[in-house]
Order: sequence, then C-alpha cells, then structure tokens
Amino acid sequence: MKITDIKPYPVWLGHRNICLVKVETDEGLYGWGESGLSGRELAVVGAVRHYREFLFGKNPLSIGALWQEMYRSQYFEGGRVLTAAISAIDIALHDIKGKALNVPVYELLGGRQRDHVPCFITSSRPLGEPMIEDVKNLAAMGWKVIRTTTGENGDSAQPLLFDIRRSIAHASETLVEIRRMLGTEVVLGIDYHHRLSVAESASFCHRMPAGTLDFIEEPIRDQNHGAYQALRAMVDVPFAIGEEFASKWDFLPYIEHNITNFGRVDICNVGGFTEAMKVAGMCEAHYIDLMPHDPLGPICTAATIHLAAAVPNFAWLEVSPYDTDLSGQELYFENFPVERETRYAIPELPGLGMDVDEERIKAESFRFWEAPRLFKEDGSYTNW
Repeated sequence: MKITDIKPYPVWLGHRNICLVKVETDEGLYGWGESGLSGRELAVVGAVRHYREFLFGKNPLSIGALWQEMYRSQYFEGGRVLTAAISAIDIALHDIKGKALNVPVYELLGGRQRDHVPCFITSSRPLGEPMIEDVKNLAAMGWKVIRTTTGENGDSAQPLLFDIRRSIAHASETLVEIRRMLGTEVVLGIDYHHRLSVAESASFCHRMPAGTLDFIEEPIRDQNHGAYQALRAMVDVPFAIGEEFASKWDFLPYIEHNITNFGRVDICNVGGFTEAMKVAGMCEAHYIDLMPHDPLGPICTAATIHLAAAVPNFAWLEVSPYDTDLSGQELYFENFPVERETRYAIPELPGLGMDVDEERIKAESFRFWEAPRLFKEDGSYTNW
C-alpha cells in the first residue's frame, strides 16, 4: 500500500474554521485527521503541503517511521505549526491502518481499557447568578464534573476590557457559592485561560476556602515551568496544564517536576496518536491522569475517544458546547461522536469509526477569523 495524496481542507463550519486532512492510498483506503492550531489554519496547510511532497509513495502503515521523518525532515524541528500538521496526518494514518486491519484505532494502541469515556461539561455564562443558575441546571442534568470559565470570553469583532482584579473577586465569590450549592461530590474547576500572573493566581486561590476547587486550568502562561513551580509552592489547588504543548518534550518538565496534576493533552496539536501515547505513558509513571483538550471538530473528538479508551490513566474528556458548535454537522460527518448521559460510547467500527462527506466539505470556504482580543484598563493587551 502506498500514499497517493494528502489533501488539507481548512473550512468554515459553525462559527469558525476547522482544518481537516485526508490521506489517500493506492488501494482505495483513506483516512481523516484534524489539526488543532485554531486561527492559523493556513500556516498548517502550508506545512501539510511540504510533507505531502515526500510522503508520496510511502507505506501509510509505517506510522512511527513516518512520524520521525516528518518531525526530523527540517533543520528547525518541532513547533506548534509543524506538530499540528503532523498531528492531522498521524491521525489519518491511524484511521487507514485501522481500516486495513478491520479494527478500531484503539486496538492499535493496546485495546480498550474502559467501557465508556466519561466527560466534563463547561459553563461559560457570566459570573454571578447567570453562572450559578447554569451550573445548577447542569448538575440537575447529571453532570458530575463541571468546569467554569471566567465568564468573559469576548468575540473577534469587538475587543473586550478584562479587569483582572474584578475578575478575581467576582470569580472567587461565584465559585464559593457554586461549591456551597453543589455539595462536595461534584468535581468543580475553572479555566483561567492563562490570563493571570503568578501573584494574581495565588491571590485568586487564597480567596476561596480549601476544597472549593478540584482543579484550576491554565492560570498562567506555560512557557516557563519555573513560574508554575513558584505558583505550586503558593497554592494547593491541583493544576490542569498542557493544551498548548506541542510535544512530549514540552510536557516533560511539568511531569517530571510534579507541576501538573491533569495532563491536558491535545491530540491534534501534540503530534497525533504517536506522540499522545508517549505523553500518556510519561504521565502514568507520575500518577497523572489525562484530561484531554477537545475544542475542535468531530474528527478531534473521535480520535480523543480512541486515545481515552486505550490508556489506563484517564480522568474526563472535554465537552464544550460553546466551542464545538458545528451547525449542521450531520451534513458533513457520518457516525460522528455524540455525548449521551455525560459520556461517549466507544466505537466498534474500523479506524476512527466515522467519515466525512468530502464533496460537501469541498463546497465550503475558508474565512479569516481572529481570536478575541482582551485588553487591560490601561489599554495594554492581555491573553484571551
């Protein structure tokens, strides 16, 4: 079997672009993958086109060797753009191999280790009563793991003023009330989207009684693990870190120094199944459960379900209705994953277990989209 074509499809679906990649073979088998570099899809398309040139004629079943060739094929190794492209191709190659062997992808990873994939849900309503009421409704629906946001998410059309001190005060008050309402059995966390400094993060955590939060996700930027070590010494709330990491080497200091407590691996950015399984093994050795990042399209969700099925150290998979709204996705995707009763079923079809209507995808166009811009009271920019 040989690779005959690799086709990137950056297309607008729902309220933003997704970037799909199709790998075709001379035996009629094909696989689908997805890239996770939201907002910079055309950069990924360029990288895919470079890889396409030397992947022609290669054996698609030699996944590990092709991963190494893609990663090592340029002097400037790694980086989020290149590993996002590698991720999409790697996922598509696993889809092909599963179909060739007539088994689900998780069978290629050692087989399933659980009967279903438990999930967590997110409330992105404004802080205060709107969020409290939303979380109350989610709990009534049966959700046992609930994440909140800062309630201030913005949009790409209108820059948003983000008052950090007001956010810290309001978020801490809201979360204390939510914990009082939920009791102690429901898992509660917050994603601060790396908007805070070390001092601000410590101040935020110290405003709440012990046991209010079960995790805080990405409170500060992750380029400097020493900063996270400093924060770790100041607070006792578990950290969920890793959605921006593009390799096992990015994860390494956070795992080896016991900084993160949940591995937020993104299979569409970290390097696909090949790299994600290595990250999972490193996490397992340090008693860290995976809590995968999944804000993309159905291919990402399907791939992450297979990863979750195959690893022993797994907590919950993200279900983010505000991020995964792909209007009319049933028109474009066949057998796409659907969350039911706070969990995903584990598929039994070969490969990823789903397909894409390529002709409909071809008919869609790419639109330039920018992530929301947040700025401080003094006019300077901060993180989204």
